Parts: sequence; structure tokens; C-alpha cells
Amino acid sequence: MIRDDGPFDPDQDPDQDGDAAQVIDLDSARRRDASQPEPNTADRSADGDNGDGGDDASDADELELDGVEATARRGGARARLTPDGVRSASRRPIIPPWARSRAAFTAAVAWFVKYWTYALGYHATRAPKYAGRLLARAPRGAARTLTRAARHVLDAEGHPVRMAVAGAATVRIEEAHTYLRLSQQRDQRVRVRIIAAAFIGLGTSGGGVALWRYGHPWTHWATLGAAIVAFGLAGAPDDAPLLDTPITVHKVPRLTGPIVTRALAVAVPAIREALGKDPGAVEFVDDIQRDGPGYRATVNLPHGVTVGHVMGKRPELASGLRRQLGCVWPEGDPRQHEGRLVLWVGDRDLAERRGKKGLAWKLARSGAHDVFTPIPYGEDPRGRPVAVPLLQHNILIGSIPGQGKTGVVRVLACGCALDATDELWIHELKGSGDLDPLGQVAHRFVSGIDDESIGYAADSLTLLRAEVVRRVGALKRLPRELCPDKRVTREIANRRSLRLHPLTCVIDEVQNLFLHATYGKQAADDAEFIIRIGRAFGVSLILATQRPDKDSLPSGVKGNVSIRICLYVPGQVENDMILGTGAYKRGVNAAALRPEIDAGIGYLLGATAAPTVACAAYLDGPATELVARRARVLRQRANTLSGYALGEAPEQTARTVAAASLLTDLLAVVPASDDKAWNQTAAARLAELRPEVYGGWAAEQVAVALRPYGIVVQDVWGTDPATGKNTTRRGFIRRHVLDAVAERSRPSGEEGPK
Repeated sequence: MIRDDGPFDPDQDPDQDGDAAQVIDLDSARRRDASQPEPNTADRSADGDNGDGGDDASDADELELDGVEATARRGGARARLTPDGVRSASRRPIIPPWARSRAAFTAAVAWFVKYWTYALGYHATRAPKYAGRLLARAPRGAARTLTRAARHVLDAEGHPVRMAVAGAATVRIEEAHTYLRLSQQRDQRVRVRIIAAAFIGLGTSGGGVALWRYGHPWTHWATLGAAIVAFGLAGAPDDAPLLDTPITVHKVPRLTGPIVTRALAVAVPAIREALGKDPGAVEFVDDIQRDGPGYRATVNLPHGVTVGHVMGKRPELASGLRRQLGCVWPEGDPRQHEGRLVLWVGDRDLAERRGKKGLAWKLARSGAHDVFTPIPYGEDPRGRPVAVPLLQHNILIGSIPGQGKTGVVRVLACGCALDATDELWIHELKGSGDLDPLGQVAHRFVSGIDDESIGYAADSLTLLRAEVVRRVGALKRLPRELCPDKRVTREIANRRSLRLHPLTCVIDEVQNLFLHATYGKQAADDAEFIIRIGRAFGVSLILATQRPDKDSLPSGVKGNVSIRICLYVPGQVENDMILGTGAYKRGVNAAALRPEIDAGIGYLLGATAAPTVACAAYLDGPATELVARRARVLRQRANTLSGYALGEAPEQTARTVAAASLLTDLLAVVPASDDKAWNQTAAARLAELRPEVYGGWAAEQVAVALRPYGIVVQDVWGTDPATGKNTTRRGFIRRHVLDAVAERSRPSGEEGPK
């Protein structure tokens, strides 16, 4: 506290007045403060003592700024260090994150060199502009320099003091003596400074004349240039610097305790209510500090409030912080209790940091990968790398169209392709060709939305199920010293003779398979079996859908996948279909993402200890082609190319066997006397002819099987053998089957009769 004890007397001894000053023993004061208990704010609040004696219930709902500041000060205070506290405390890293690995250090150095190269080039191209500015500002700088020198010589800076003392002398006569002393002091200063200025002026003039007369011409220009630079810098206006700014810095307000507490109170009613009762309900575990391109605040939420309550109110929290939605990312700390909130607030929106070209993929230009380690995926909001494990897992990806789902599939599939031991099965059931470059390394590959393509994908699941069953027996027969945990390891995978290498099956637009009238039910059953059993035997599924609903995702599939990636979806139902029941209520809400703006950004569940927001790296068509070519070279060296990549015919299944002999078998079961036949009649006769191939076929499967041959299924008049009644049902004309057989047996290039 500052006291006003009247005019200061320099001749007075401070010890003569005990009230004028006080010497405080700081150590004693600190010990005294430490021994005093802190007032119980919760008790005061419960007693209704709010400072104004009122007990109005409505005051509990109001959160004033003073209360928030008090909360931030109390919560932000550091706990006293004790031996136990030091032993259990989390140690901060000695080496900064950018210097912990060679890759991070190289990236930091590359950024430094790149930035300064750009800055130097930027300023070099503007050198004539800067020279013009200096030349224009030099006269003003010379005038400023001379004016400042004259004011210094004449002691102009002391003029206000002398005038103030002269004014006081008209009231108090003793001030006249002070004015006389100041005037004498000024005269002495001016006398010395004039002499010094004269010598400096004569020396400068003499040196300038000598340099001009005897110096080399280049010294003349150098001296003139130095003078222009010096006077130009002196003449620069305060609001107009000489150099232009090569970058635009996004200045954001510093994140503080009061701002965070106020935003939490605005966003979550339970927190607002708790703060109304106890201003210290929100506790800051550590100082708010910089963490990458943003600020990190670690907070203990009020009792009974979980991190999910805050995550579910992210838009309201962003509004309270006055930041863009893509800057605010609350999350929990899986190593702590459910009320520990880690709030990260970025300087820039995550979508802006991603840019129009997307994030670069770590393996886009060079390198191989081992699928027994997580696949590089992208970055989290803090700029930290995110990777997705594949072995021992199955992955489900979902979003509405246009949100980057296929881009995510590309990244994961390319990671698998760069492991020469991973057998890759690719099924792109949209027909857009987004995954076509990977056909050169795939064992099985198809791209299309027609029945044949969907049937091919169904065959893959059938074959994969049989492969899982084979691997179960093969793994059992391995000696315990090679396979102690009965799981496929890298050592086992490298022994190609065991045929227990990793196998990854990718199905994009999987809803087209599961919703198919003929193949959907069996495909769903096969997929569920593979997901439940195959992961321990090196078999993984990557499924992607743009229609996350109960019909397109069978419960056995969505309930057993271990890793889920959800980009933007329109609502709670779709969100929980991908991320699991209850995810929306826990605050893991992909519906809060912004359509198109946040393309490629989504929630990643199962790859880390806690749900993570991640922005996937982006690979366009040419980049995917380069990765696929590099992957093919790796596989050629390892001699692991097979199947489609070598132009080999696909493995046969009951469906493909039936397709090869279907026309001949139909002619066998439909006699020449019958010019027409119902599909259901043909299905029953085919099952009798070859039950191992056609067993279980129905009328719909016959129609689908005939479609690739151009045979039109139509209404056919016939007699029901069970009832003897004439009626119309779906069937085909036998002559069309004969025409199809003739067409298939015709040599290539030969035209049929017209």
C-alpha cells in the first residue's frame, strides 16, 4: 500500500518516525501465512455469505468475471513440493520434442532453412523498393538527427523541469534557490556540449573533405549510401517499417485461466452451477502453456462432470473461447480420472492447416512399411503424427459422400502395399477407379458396381473364411518355441512356406455388398466370422461405407470391429453406427464436424487409448500410382507378387463354377420341348442336377446369374405343377440361352449372323 505522509524531506532520518517505514522479515511472514488455513469458500457459499448479505438463488446462476479470475488464480497456483509429490510427479522432457528423433530434427531444420530462404528471396526481389524508401526518407532523417543533436546540445530535455520549478517559486520562495541551481547546471552542460559538438562537426567536415578529395570513387558511393541508409532509417515513420512482412502472422489472444473457466461455464450448465456454489470448482492442474501450434490447459472438472460433457459441447465451448470450431479440441487423459480435461486450443483452424492440397503422407515419396507396426495415417490437431495399427485389428470407416472416406482407404491400403509380405485383396464397389493403381500389387482386385463385381467381392469373403479356417489348423501345428502365443508374428510371416503371412482385404462401398439381394446375407455372415476369428491369424478387413445405417452394416460386423474411423455424418444415429453405441453421449461426436470444410478430419476410435481427432494424409491419383509402383518393385524383389498382379485367373468358388457351367446346365434341365421356364423351376432342377454347386439357389439367384450373359428375365406364362393352375411368373426363354451359348463359343473377333 502506498501512503501519503506529506512532502518528502531529504534531511529527515527514517528511523525518527516509526510510522514512516517498516522492515518486514520475509521468512517469518511466509511461515505465518503458511500456518493460516485457507478460508472455506464452499462453507461461505452454503451459508449465503456472498459479500452482499443476500441469499438470492438466482445469483448462483450468474458467473461474474471477478469470480472467474479468483477461480483461475486459485486453481492455477502450484502445489507445494514434497518428497512424495516429487516422486509421483510427471517429469517434463529434457529434450524438446523436435529434437527427440532424427526425423523430427530434420523436419525442424528443413523448416528453418526453407523459411529463411523464402524470406531472403522475398526481400531480395524488393531491394529496389527498399532503396527508394530510404532515399525518400533520408531528408526527414537528416532533419530529425540535426534537431535531436541541437536539443541535446541546448539541454532541451531539462526545460520542462526548470519551468515547473520556476512556477513553484512564485508560491514558495525556497524553490527559487532550486531554480538557480538548475540554471547553473544547464549553463555548464551547454558550454561543454557546444565545445564537443564543435570538435565533432569540424572532424566530420574535415574527414568528409579529405575522403572526397583523396578517396577512391567507390568510397564516395559507399559513404553516400551509408549516410542515406542511416538517415533513411532515422526518418522512418513509426507505423511504416522499412521492410515488408514476408508472412502474415495470425495473432490470437493468449489463453488464460479466466477465459477457459468462463468458456467452460458458458458451455456446460453443470460447471456453471458448480462454480456458482464454489468458485474453486474448476482446478487448473498445471500452467496453461504452449503445445505445438496452440495452447494446452489441463483442468480438473467439478465433481460429477466428465470430459464427455465438455466434448459434447464443443461448439458452445468454441463460442465461449471466441475461436473457430476447428481450433477447439477437448479430450480426456486416459491415465487419469474421468474428470481430467485436456483442452487444446489451436492458433489456426485444423482445416486451414490441412490446406487445399491436404497433408503430405509420410511414405508418399520413399520408404517401405511393416504392417506389424502401425500405418502412418496423418496428424492430430496438435500436429503430432497419428498411426493406425492393422495386425490384430479390423477397421471400419464411415461418412457421408464427399468427406474423404476413400482418401482414408487409400492411405491405409498404400501402407499395406508397401509391406512386401502383405497379401492385398482390393474391392472397390463404386466403379470410380479410385483404387485402380493398387491393382498392380493386389492378389485379388475388382472395381465396379455391377452384379459380377459384387459377386467377386462375395467370393473373396468366402475364400477368406476358408483361409482363416486353414490358418487355425496351421498355427496349431507350429512348435511352441516358434509360436508361443498362437498368433502370427513377423518371424512366422517371413517364412513363406508356412503361408501365414499378413492378408488384408479392403472393401470400399461395402454397403453395396451387404445390401445385395443375392450375396448380401452370406457376405455378412462371412465377414462377421472373419472379423471375430481372423485377426489372430494375420487376416484383417478394412471396410468403408458411405451409408452408415442398420441395413448396410450388419450388427455382427459393426459390433466386432476394433478400430473405427468416422468422418462427418449428419446425426447421432449414423455417428453411433460407426463409433459404437453411446459414443455420441460420451462426446465423441462426428456430427459436430463441418461438411466439406472438415473433409478428411474425423474421430479415430480404438487406435489409441482414448478417442482421437485425426486429419488423414491425402494421396491423389498420381501419388497413389507412384506408391503402387514402388510397392510392386518391393514385391518383385521379394518374389511375393501373385494372382491379379501377375494376370492369373482368380480362385474358383461355387459361384464361379456355377457361372462357368450355368448355360449348359440350364439347357440340360430345361428340355427342348419347353420354350420357356420359370426361374424357380430352373433353380429346383439345377439343385437336383448338381447340389454341390446349386444347392440353396432361389429364383433371384438364377436371375442374377443370367444377367451377365444378356439374357432378359421376363414374365413367363406357365402351369404350376403343385396346383395345376396357369399363372405368370418371372422366367426366361430357352432360345435366349442357346444364343448365349453360341455367342460364347464363337471365336474372338468373329461377328455373328445379322
